[in-house]
Amino acid sequence: MDAANIRSLIAQLGDLKTGLYQKDFLLTWNQSDHDLRAVLYAAEILEEMYRANISTRVFQGGLAVSNFRDKSTRTRFSFASAASLLGLTAQDFDESKSQIAHGETVRETANMISFLTEVIGIRDDLFVGYGHEYMKEVAESVETGFCDGILPQRPCVINLQCDRDHPTQSLADLLHLQKTYGSLDALRGKKIAMTWAYSPSYGKPLSVPQGIITLMTRYGMEVVLAHPKGYDLQPETLQIAGRHAAASGGSFRQVDRMAEAFEGADIVYPKSWAPFVHMEKRTTLLKAGQGGKVEEIEKEGLALNAGFKDWECSEKLMALTKGGKGLYMHCLPADITDVSCPAGEVAASVFDRYRDATYHEAEHKLYVIAAMILLTRFESPARILGDLEAKAPPRRAV
Repeated sequence: MDAANIRSLIAQLGDLKTGLYQKDFLLTWNQSDHDLRAVLYAAEILEEMYRANISTRVFQGGLAVSNFRDKSTRTRFSFASAASLLGLTAQDFDESKSQIAHGETVRETANMISFLTEVIGIRDDLFVGYGHEYMKEVAESVETGFCDGILPQRPCVINLQCDRDHPTQSLADLLHLQKTYGSLDALRGKKIAMTWAYSPSYGKPLSVPQGIITLMTRYGMEVVLAHPKGYDLQPETLQIAGRHAAASGGSFRQVDRMAEAFEGADIVYPKSWAPFVHMEKRTTLLKAGQGGKVEEIEKEGLALNAGFKDWECSEKLMALTKGGKGLYMHCLPADITDVSCPAGEVAASVFDRYRDATYHEAEHKLYVIAAMILLTRFESPARILGDLEAKAPPRRAV
């Protein structure tokens, strides 16, 4: 992309009126269309400026604190990369090495880590009813600290995945589709199959499929959700997807056959997740102080999964997609049959064909996170990016 195109994107970003400044980014369905488009514009600008060797360091110091309450590779390094891209220092908050075990409250912890902090990224996705509520409590705590004059700035809180939504992933996926098909408008009428797929690993969170069905329905897409009986998502997200589809002129429906979802699909997204009822049991046990019994729930889930090993993204199913050339997507890591496991979500030949595309899909996440930070911390992000593009300070010596 040349400088003229970067300037055009900056101008389009400047035309949008968003409500993100001094706010948090927790659930995509609570953000306006302008907010979401601004994230996409800013992410694309930052990505192109990086590739053009233009520095985007808009901070001269400060922390970007991450709190990962579940394992992570892509999101963890994307957050650290986004912080570095903007000039912040990434600091991972390890609860096992904190005073939380000694009774330190969420409010106290949130304030103590925030004196020089611009952004707090949180991943808390394992227990239904907990993750999003925890993020809200952290946000309320730093808001109070700022209003009381304790904190010199109010850090923004960014959802790096919770029990309800995965905004950084779904928006990276949306940017991937926008780049693949040329524009958001070009997505209208495209069929995307969000399907459950077999996995021999632990009960995975619901937030990825929930994020996909609630976001893609906003852009006039024909969204089909497929899963075996019992693998339902949270009812609220199904209702939101239906409302979004009705408002955008798209569609949303559920089927119980993987082949039906793949039939004529432009895009397929086969991904394993745990049954909602099992996720609820996890939470019930946690609330009752019986966290040690969670392993039993995991075993039940794996045994249930084993009855659906034929839910694999195979060459036979891919042949059912539009022209036999549907786009395969995955948030990674995918369970690849005969590679990472004997039977999994996707056939090795299918994954190998789309490997590079899924890696680019993953790459967009760091720029999406950086865009969220930029838009929540600066009142005029387009002006700031415009100044940087005009001066073009080198990111590294050449």
